[in-house]
Amino acid sequence: MLYNLLYPLADQFPLFNLFRYITFRTGGAVFTSLVLAFVLGPWLIDMLRTRQNEGQPIREDGPESHLLTKKGTPTMGGLLLLISTSIATLLWADLKNPYVWAVLLVTIGYGFLGFMDDFLKVSKRNSKGLPGKAKLVGQFSIAAIAAWWISYNTDPALATQLAFPFFKNLLLDLGWFFVPFAMFVMVGASNAVNLTDGLDGLAIVPVMIAAASFALITYLIGNIQFADYLQVHYIAGSGELTVLLGALVGAGLGFLWFNAPPAMVFMGDTGSLALGGALGAVAVVTKHELVLAIIGGLFVLETVSVIIQVGSFKLTGKRVFRMAPLHHHFEKKGWHEPTIVIRFWIISVILALIGLATLKLR
Repeated sequence: MLYNLLYPLADQFPLFNLFRYITFRTGGAVFTSLVLAFVLGPWLIDMLRTRQNEGQPIREDGPESHLLTKKGTPTMGGLLLLISTSIATLLWADLKNPYVWAVLLVTIGYGFLGFMDDFLKVSKRNSKGLPGKAKLVGQFSIAAIAAWWISYNTDPALATQLAFPFFKNLLLDLGWFFVPFAMFVMVGASNAVNLTDGLDGLAIVPVMIAAASFALITYLIGNIQFADYLQVHYIAGSGELTVLLGALVGAGLGFLWFNAPPAMVFMGDTGSLALGGALGAVAVVTKHELVLAIIGGLFVLETVSVIIQVGSFKLTGKRVFRMAPLHHHFEKKGWHEPTIVIRFWIISVILALIGLATLKLR
């Protein structure tokens, strides 16, 4: 909004020329969302605590310690992330950019589904929430609209192509299958982050690491000179997503202030579904879907652990892990929660560095 209002006045007021720079507006978005999170956080947490009484329902089959340490903590803290990210993006991004609206659609749409899920959990006092099939139908429907809009606004030469990391010019034309593939990426990323959100601070920091990594990717991919130098595929207009990702990082930092152990609030499905969906949508825009699997490798590991656990139990009646997702397995082994969380953060940083290396190693 500020860009659309003030940058046209740059001829009369040279200071407004700053708004042409994505780096300047990204910094503004980070600061804005961070301040919003700090200001709104205490009020939102008090409101959620008042309305939810006993907080988020705790799984009876989960780690025994959670019944003591997590009980009474309010959920739906993802509202803080959604509000801060959305306002900062609307203030600092170019609102004529179609990719910004595509990612916002997925973020807010998935956030709404997560909110409904959290609301049902709290109001009915059980950990099931929104039926799984209904949730998936909603996710795939939103992803279908976003995928079509992204392909419609992308250069036809790249619109339906799948790029491969570590290769300069290797592209696979998915044709009509691009939209289903993009839908799978968005829904998969959303649910993968949701599975990871199980310990205080466990999900939000890897999300911020992934968002910061993709902020660099979108900036480079959206700049024709940098894209040419790195020999990656240039996606016109994708650089504007750097602003949105910056807003997400700032909101994440503010949320972490309240989510750090012991958490004052949980993000719930309201936050985890929205954040994962946002990362998936950005990956689709930049043609870095496979790189997302590397940078977000922690989310992949958590998801695979659940798939292995369920598959093994159905086929053999035996469990591979003491409990799934993977972070609960280590809890059952006796690892302390901060140890698991910090080690998983370290893994996320390593995977992000590997993912970013694909920009140059071609």
